[in-house]
Amino acid sequence: MANRRRGEVPLDLGGTRYTLCFTLGALAELESALGARDLTGLAERFAGGHLATRDLIALLGAALRGGGHALDEADVAALPLAGGLEPITAALGEALSAAFGGAPAGGPPANP
Repeated sequence: MANRRRGEVPLDLGGTRYTLCFTLGALAELESALGARDLTGLAERFAGGHLATRDLIALLGAALRGGGHALDEADVAALPLAGGLEPITAALGEALSAAFGGAPAGGPPANP
């Protein structure tokens, strides 16, 4: 079960419940994968609102691994999209808000 006070966000995909969490390791992984120099570079990239599918896979993969799921990029790319992208992007937005201090514990997410 996801603990929102620790920045964990639940996500159901294909009948499986996952936990998303942006740990320091997950954020460092994203910096490397997306070619960002630092956390500010990551935040600016996400705030732009233009994400490629590969960015979404990198974000989701890092958040899943931060949440304790041992999935590689191929596993993440193969996850079902039965509910469309909206539940994934909403959960990622909430997890990013928590990681960057945009949402109070247990409260509604701020705009990522």
